[in-house]
Amino acid sequence: MKTLPSEALSYNRNDWQRGYLSQPQEFDYWIDEVDGQIPFELQGTLYRNGPGLLDMNGQTIQHPFDGDGMVCRITFDKGQAHFRNRFVRTEGYVAEQKAGQILYRGVFGTQKPGGFFANAFNLKLKNIANTSVLYWGEKLLALWEGAEPHRLEPHTLETIGIERLNGLIKPGGTFAAHPRIDPGSSPTDARRLVNFSIKTGLSSTITIYEFDDHYQLLHQQSRTIPGFAFLHDFVITPHYYIFFQNPVQFDPLPFILGWQGAGQCIRFRPDQPTQILLIPRDSSQPMVSLGTVPCFVFHHGNAFEQDNQIMVDSIGYEYFPKVEPNQDFREIDFDTLPAGQLWRFTINLADGSVDRQVIESRCCEFPSIHPNYVGKPYRYLYTGAAHSPTGNAPLQAILKLDLHSGYRHVWSIAPRGFMTEPLFVPRPGGTAEDDGWILAMTYDSTHHRSDVVILSAQDIEGGAIASLHLKHHIPYGLHGCFVQNM
Repeated sequence: MKTLPSEALSYNRNDWQRGYLSQPQEFDYWIDEVDGQIPFELQGTLYRNGPGLLDMNGQTIQHPFDGDGMVCRITFDKGQAHFRNRFVRTEGYVAEQKAGQILYRGVFGTQKPGGFFANAFNLKLKNIANTSVLYWGEKLLALWEGAEPHRLEPHTLETIGIERLNGLIKPGGTFAAHPRIDPGSSPTDARRLVNFSIKTGLSSTITIYEFDDHYQLLHQQSRTIPGFAFLHDFVITPHYYIFFQNPVQFDPLPFILGWQGAGQCIRFRPDQPTQILLIPRDSSQPMVSLGTVPCFVFHHGNAFEQDNQIMVDSIGYEYFPKVEPNQDFREIDFDTLPAGQLWRFTINLADGSVDRQVIESRCCEFPSIHPNYVGKPYRYLYTGAAHSPTGNAPLQAILKLDLHSGYRHVWSIAPRGFMTEPLFVPRPGGTAEDDGWILAMTYDSTHHRSDVVILSAQDIEGGAIASLHLKHHIPYGLHGCFVQNM
């Protein structure tokens, strides 16, 4: 890990900001500039999704979560790698590209040109397909939790169109952007895809789906909870789906009147507890809602059952900061915002008590684990992290946490490099939980380009065993997946 003077920031704000420049171009090439050696055993494709357009003919997108989705495909084949990226041709993307201007309001504050008169009572939001990408049942889906998924051709990334999963998703329906893949409780169990949709307002209905590997629906159930629900992620165990209902309220009036985006109308309620929803996978059993300290959770690492308890490891924030109108996200003051930390919530099933413990105080986000340990007791967690062990800052490192020993391993690319979500990829034939690689797309501000880095998960402090230098930059992305050779 690189060291910096104690009084110095680990990053330069201008360097970090450049990673949010739009990338309007689409590329298709073999990556010919590689430092190190791509492991020959690494065979498959890394898919990444995130906002690729952050402005439109000079009009800035108000928040990166409003940017049009761009999917990247990095295919590894016998020690070589190929890169391709394509924008998801959503209805809104195609219309705005043709018009050359913003035509839709964004959830997090992007407004149509024309002020109040153009935005008031216009509640149609653009499906931006920018949050995650999932390959399952021979279908590649670009996901955005506010609407239906878009199906893409897995090799060319061409947009096929809206995917309704055999009529399961109705027009105007949703399919969450953070699905979970259940590896099964035993080696003979078949994997299952688990995901949910939500309809929220004065009360909220969560509908949960389980699919086999051909997208045949195995199980579906719906549960209704009181109040508005801001749900992005969830976790599973063999017996439960677990959601955190963050203590927020939504005031729709400023959105309806065209003054603010929907995300700007959300307020954190520090006087209300966070509700942990334990939904039995056996739909005949009652749901349990347990209150815990007020906090906000975007992402979970994992959950497992042990000794009549459920442990849930999550990236927690002390509160959800208000998204202010006319606020430039590139000018945020990290020191005034809560830092994400890794918390363990221990739920006692006997008495319904919940205990919270901070198990990693370093600022971190985007946790990843070995896919075979989803919903099970596990040892290793990997996450993007700040360079400094204290304070809030952009992600510039990868942290490996040994949950048994408490030992931490950190690999940093500060001061001029910036990190996105790391993914653990098991080595074929590997038996140890950390036998595999960590893949991540990073931003190198020195050369204004992105790199795809490969690290040994057993020795991340040893540095990248291969750094694949792209010919351009890719704006900071959100979620992705790795698919073994199809």
